[in-house]
Amino acid sequence: MSDYAVKNLLEIEDLFEGDEIEARFSRKYLDSEELGVSLFRYAPNRVATDGHHHEEQEEAYVVVGGSGRIRLDDEVVELQRFDVVRVAPQVVRAFEAGPEGLEVIAVGGRKPEGGDGVRDPDRWAPQ
Repeated sequence: MSDYAVKNLLEIEDLFEGDEIEARFSRKYLDSEELGVSLFRYAPNRVATDGHHHEEQEEAYVVVGGSGRIRLDDEVVELQRFDVVRVAPQVVRAFEAGPEGLEVIAVGGRKPEGGDGVRDPDRWAPQ
């Protein structure tokens, strides 16, 4: 492992291509055992009905563009640019973009081998 790594998030493949959500994960490019940094972009007014949580990994999210809301279990919190949200592993979370969309940088801690993310499909059905 080198002493440092530089990678532009926009040069990383979008893994959610075509779903009104853009997701770019840098962990493998940073060659880090301790952290991951990801970029998420949500189309205007995109509402997530699925959520996810982790078994061990704590995460923090920084709003870098737009506005919206984050669902944390059954609570909804309004978000604006430069808000930082820390989320414990067991909390189910998902984002809802405002009218101008939402851009979020996610920072995660050490990732257990094989990952520890758990998808929670249809957690919040449309009402």
